Amino acid sequence: MRTDSLAPASRRARPYHAAMSDMVLGIIGGSGLGERLAGEFGASMQPVEVDTPFGRPSGPILTGDLLGTRVAFLARHGAGHLLNPSAVPYRANIFALKTLGVTHLIASGATGSLREHIHPGDIVLVDQFIDKTIGRARTFYDHAAVHVEFAEPVCPVMRRWLANAAAAEGLTFHNGGTYVCMEGPAFSTRAESEMHRAWGGDLIGMTALPEARLAREAEIAYALIGIPTDYDCWRPVSEGVPRESLLSEIIGNLNRASEASVRLIRAALRDPAPLRNTPSPAHEALALAIWSDKSRLDPAEVRRLRPLWHRRLRP
Repeated sequence: MRTDSLAPASRRARPYHAAMSDMVLGIIGGSGLGERLAGEFGASMQPVEVDTPFGRPSGPILTGDLLGTRVAFLARHGAGHLLNPSAVPYRANIFALKTLGVTHLIASGATGSLREHIHPGDIVLVDQFIDKTIGRARTFYDHAAVHVEFAEPVCPVMRRWLANAAAAEGLTFHNGGTYVCMEGPAFSTRAESEMHRAWGGDLIGMTALPEARLAREAEIAYALIGIPTDYDCWRPVSEGVPRESLLSEIIGNLNRASEASVRLIRAALRDPAPLRNTPSPAHEALALAIWSDKSRLDPAEVRRLRPLWHRRLRP
């Protein structure tokens, strides 16, 4: 692997474009898992500061080796969990990871369960999304017509890899589920929660979009580990249960699922061969997606977004 795929902390990150054989795994940690992963892996990794055309990412990106695989870790909500879901710099986060050579991305996120059989504390390998966000930038390509296919928003290669590892590890998991992404930061009304169930949603959260869509535009394979902490508000809470007890239960579910997710990532990384050897459809997302006349694109815009599309614009 080229030594400049992950820049050391002593210098500014430079654009890098890994061949598919040069796998670099990005990890975006959400509520619960972000702190746990930083504690697990942070001591052996180096922070890198990355500037992007879309501003700074949520925080420094921790880079290094994990079980023989090059890894770049980012806490989605920043140090101290100060960024609410609408304030997360999604474009800067994905652009920064692409700049560091990330080819595959595992994201996590705390959610509410919309299904009786998806118990709080389980983990869910999400395969579909419903986007209810408003006001968030959804694309990198503000000055070009770029239309990626998004029918299958999660990389099937990555989801199969994670599912096999979860089964081998004996974890309680659900292989597939539809994640409804709402704007927040307030939670759903009961009527909205019932509507999300009627739509076919299995989980409700606030952070997976536009993150997953931007990863596709960056030709990064993406997988999401959903961490249900409660049943959302569609399922009535037993009368007389103190609010403090409910909060403790939610935190306990978050911790339990986060621990399982760390075990899952470790187990999967013991055998990264399925990712190294099997191309992801996401890695060709821009092959037919650029509809603009390439000869008429603004050269400044071509340079600005070079880490994303340069190989698609070469003669």
